[in-house]
Amino acid sequence: MTFSRGRRWFLFALALSATILNLVDRQIISVLKPDIAGDLGWSDNDYGTLAAWFQGAAAVAFLFTGWIVDRLGVKWANPVGVALWSVAAMAHAVARTFGQFVLCRIGLGATEAMGTPAAIKTIAAIFPPAQRSQGYGLLNAVGSLGAIVTPLLIPFVALAWGWRAAFLLGGVLGLVWSLLWVVAARGLHFQGDHDDPGDRPATGRGRSILTERRSWAIAIAKFLSDATWWLMLFWMPDFFHRSFGLSGVALGPPLAIAYTCAALGAVIAGTITTRMIAAGHSLERVRKGALLVAALFATPLPFADLAHDYWLAVALLGLVMAAHQGFSSSLFTLIADVSPPEKVGRVTSFGAFAGNIGGMVIAKVAGLVLGAGLGYLPLFLFAGFSYLLAFAAIQLLLPRLPLEGVGSGQVLQPAH
Repeated sequence: MTFSRGRRWFLFALALSATILNLVDRQIISVLKPDIAGDLGWSDNDYGTLAAWFQGAAAVAFLFTGWIVDRLGVKWANPVGVALWSVAAMAHAVARTFGQFVLCRIGLGATEAMGTPAAIKTIAAIFPPAQRSQGYGLLNAVGSLGAIVTPLLIPFVALAWGWRAAFLLGGVLGLVWSLLWVVAARGLHFQGDHDDPGDRPATGRGRSILTERRSWAIAIAKFLSDATWWLMLFWMPDFFHRSFGLSGVALGPPLAIAYTCAALGAVIAGTITTRMIAAGHSLERVRKGALLVAALFATPLPFADLAHDYWLAVALLGLVMAAHQGFSSSLFTLIADVSPPEKVGRVTSFGAFAGNIGGMVIAKVAGLVLGAGLGYLPLFLFAGFSYLLAFAAIQLLLPRLPLEGVGSGQVLQPAH
């Protein structure tokens, strides 16, 4: 017996909203950087160090969260992950020293590492292969809404109640979400989940993902492409501040436009690839073609640093953000396509681990480059071509895609 279409899409909507909360909690610090840095006396290098600790903690956690998500299953991995990172976000509100903030960023990075494998596994479990592109496109698009909402709303929360209240608000929303998911999923059994721990399959059996070419292809692509995403996420507000003198509420419009473009890129990529597959094009050509097109659209990024016109810089950054989300959506879909269902969480986490290592490296390098007075051009030159390098790695390691995740069933069943 299968559940109604409405029930399926309601659970999908909850999964999407968890992605928004994940991004909101991690981005609060970047949007309020001028306020927090002024209050606590941070330098650019201090901020870069905090970003690096966050990425490093997430990267290490990703070595374990994939296994945890595969073990807990869709039903319980979602509320456990959201509740944990919500508590970590709220802890920022009571931090007073730089060392305490480092601990908070480590806690948030480690717990938010549950989000990506849980989301990817959830969509792989509830959508058939032909609809995954659209599902992951919507996932990335809605995730971008968090990046849009944060710079528009968080500054007003900070103005009204202080920057510490922003962290409290994000955490409370996450705890409410966790309770809602538990209620909504009560009595359900997701394919691949086992309500009785003794009935769970030994997901660690079989060949290690570290011995498989697909795992390394995904990991290298994530390392290169996610470095650009994290560069934008952590440093784009600072770029607009340095280049055009924007801060506080004035940062809202350009950041909102950039992340709106990111959302559109994810939706467009997901929609077009879904239609191409429905029209009879081979899945391999569609997946790789989408990755290549997105990579090409990211190459104009260096011109943003050379632009003297404010709106031209916004447009170029928006184009790159759209390209990133198109690339990311296709890469997430590729994970579900080439991975056996029981390994989706671990392959996703290994890729996310590599992506966070890339984010950790670029965060620290950015702080050093900017601290040395070199500006954003060296960073944007690397970032603009990182996607072509990522595509080349996939093509080299996976000249033919092993489509092991395409034939799996994707329906929800009632618990017995």
